[in-house]
Amino acid sequence: MKMSIAALVLSMFALGPVAQAAQKPTIVLVHGAFEDSQIWGHVTAKLEADGYKVVAVDLPGRPSNPMPPDKVSLDVYRDTVVKALGAIKGPAVVVGHSFGGIVISAVAEQAPKKIKTLVFLSAYLPQNGDSLVSMAQKDADAKIGPHLQIEKEKGIASIEYSSRADLFANGAPEALRQAIPDLILDEPLAPLATPVKVTSANFGKVDKVYIHTAFDQVISPAFQAQMVANTPVRAEYTLQTGHTAFLTDPNGLADAIERSTQR
Repeated sequence: MKMSIAALVLSMFALGPVAQAAQKPTIVLVHGAFEDSQIWGHVTAKLEADGYKVVAVDLPGRPSNPMPPDKVSLDVYRDTVVKALGAIKGPAVVVGHSFGGIVISAVAEQAPKKIKTLVFLSAYLPQNGDSLVSMAQKDADAKIGPHLQIEKEKGIASIEYSSRADLFANGAPEALRQAIPDLILDEPLAPLATPVKVTSANFGKVDKVYIHTAFDQVISPAFQAQMVANTPVRAEYTLQTGHTAFLTDPNGLADAIERSTQR
């Protein structure tokens, strides 16, 4: 049987690079505490150059998405990401850094069908009822605890200025170490202490990948391994960086995210 011209054209596009690019999932990037979406700039550029559509979410309660600290909650963070997913066609790969791991877990519980894969980047990988505060207390090797400053009257948490370079840019070039203290933001307090609800029926069925950071001072490598032992994932990758791999090894991180999308 001869193929019609229309069918031939369709088949050519189905096999060509246009269709292949269309098959790549959208990647949604969710920053952690004390950060905003600007952290993803270099990673976004690499992913977009490789043909991915990228959405970097700004969580409320910081200059890029203002909201009074007493109005910010874990539910507000969750709903912000769910809204971003609602504007995307098909399931997305959702990447969460650090505290962003708790946020994307809440998102997966709320909207599991909108997620192709959750990618935890040096992130908290919670079980039901965990919070950043409760998990951080179990991480005996983390170095951040003594430098965390709580201002209850203002409803914010902050990181001691003099410790920021060592915590977030260990192993980084000196220029980055000098710059990073001024990039660290104050964080609304309430979401950090809020337990996340996750169930086996929703969050438990979502595909998961973990990207470890081998020299992390904020969430220790040992605790990262422990979380994965408690909540198994499909794949694991390790970057030879501290906590801010998006600054110190953006190309390696982008490659790990791209590998995470393949299943």
